[in-house]
Amino acid sequence: MDKNADLKIKTADSGNPFDSVPVEVVVSVGKARPLIRDLLNLGENAVLTLDKRVEDPVDLYVGDRLVARGQLEEMEGDQAGQLAVRLTEIADLQSGLG
Repeated sequence: MDKNADLKIKTADSGNPFDSVPVEVVVSVGKARPLIRDLLNLGENAVLTLDKRVEDPVDLYVGDRLVARGQLEEMEGDQAGQLAVRLTEIADLQSGLG
């Protein structure tokens, strides 16, 4: 076998070394701005009202960078009840999400 061909196969098989590094994606569903006194009075079963509705898009962040937007969904079948996000917009990582 040609040494160059063997090198090409090994390079193609190894791929990018960062491909298998996990990345945490944070899904932001909304914000609340309670007064400190109200926050201090919150107890079990208290309800904190957010600035968004259930049907509003959610924002996906990697670190502090907005990388996508999507809609919350509830999984069915074997994963019934599990939350998921259907992506509706994906940022151009060079210029961000408009």
